[in-house]
Amino acid sequence: MYCVFHVDVNSAYLSWEAVYRLQQGDSVDLRTISSVVGGNEADRHGIVLAKSIPAKKYGIHTGETLHSARQKCPGLMVVPPRYGLYMQCSEAMVAIMSQYAPLIQRYSIDEAFLHYQFPPGMTPGPEAEAAAVKTATRLKAQIRQELGFTVNVGIGPNKLLAKMASELRKPDQVHTLFLHEMPEKMWPLPVQELFFVGRATARKLRGYNIFTIGQLAATDPKLIHCWLKKPGLLIWQYANGLDHSRVTDEPVPVKSIGNSSTLAFDVTDRATAHQILLSLCETTAMRLRKIRRCAQVVSVTLRSDKLITCHHQRRLEVPTDVTSLIWQEACRLFDDIWQKEPLRHMGMHLSDLCSNDYYQLSLFHQHLEKHHQLDKTIDALRSRFGTRAVFRGCFSHSPIQPLMGGVLQDQEVEYPMMASYL
Repeated sequence: MYCVFHVDVNSAYLSWEAVYRLQQGDSVDLRTISSVVGGNEADRHGIVLAKSIPAKKYGIHTGETLHSARQKCPGLMVVPPRYGLYMQCSEAMVAIMSQYAPLIQRYSIDEAFLHYQFPPGMTPGPEAEAAAVKTATRLKAQIRQELGFTVNVGIGPNKLLAKMASELRKPDQVHTLFLHEMPEKMWPLPVQELFFVGRATARKLRGYNIFTIGQLAATDPKLIHCWLKKPGLLIWQYANGLDHSRVTDEPVPVKSIGNSSTLAFDVTDRATAHQILLSLCETTAMRLRKIRRCAQVVSVTLRSDKLITCHHQRRLEVPTDVTSLIWQEACRLFDDIWQKEPLRHMGMHLSDLCSNDYYQLSLFHQHLEKHHQLDKTIDALRSRFGTRAVFRGCFSHSPIQPLMGGVLQDQEVEYPMMASYL
């Protein structure tokens, strides 16, 4: 018999940043003051990525602008993100979790599910639940002692209830949510706190006088389906604690790959826009080849200085993973839809992916194999020597970075491993 643990880092980016800074000699713990991890305002990436508990008391929310956050808390401390550091912290946490369970499913950079096997001969009941709590408490303490940050651990019979349990009270807590505990712990909660229920769905449910998870669970599923169609049946099942998904370490098949960037300046000319698309395509095509896929559909998204968004896509005659061919198609799509308005955000997206083990040759691309070999060589050099080891000459004296989007450059920085200061 088994149950599921859901491990969730408390204020992940901020906690990891705080512990790293303490390790480097800082005297102030970011977790104890009003602080946030935020993007670069000069590059127009100024939003809150993570917040401390003191900052949360001012009503600061993840995703709001730093300008808005400072209005709520004038003394707010803002620190820039270091994604490479955060990836290392996540890897270190997973390494500890692997000591407790052979099967781990990474849900995000700061969350994971563990398949916890009860001790041999132990049947579900109070004794088994107590054993799970004891193990989860030991796991939580080891992460705090060895890595210096805190986590919540939720325990349940399935992934849904384990995740709901980890959200009950923070930080640094272990909570259980087994089926017999649902009437007391989960059903009184507001319906918007149920996993998969967003603001729009919660608003619809309140329109039908459903305000709590318990009220949703007690509603006739036929009515829920009538109101919300198939997604309604799913949240009704969740409200009743039903989740048949298994903890799995198999990677989720990638169905599409995208890359976008909010620009540091408004783009007003075609040449600059094409260069930005080249930078975005370089990153995206490299990721595409890494998973051994070709793309059959290319799409481009533009957002103007007035925040008006337009989107255009086209199916390729021949699937490809070649950077130059993807870029050429992206440029054609851009030229089709751009109305000369200043642009503050650009993105591109590859979808309808297929294997790149075999690719169809085209009469119109006589040097296709040379392009394949060139991309393969560049990928190998970047993998060995860093993403900036090789880049096109057009980026050498340009304000545009050669590989825009993502966190590739920061990931190459080696940070000393964290240790506890508690």
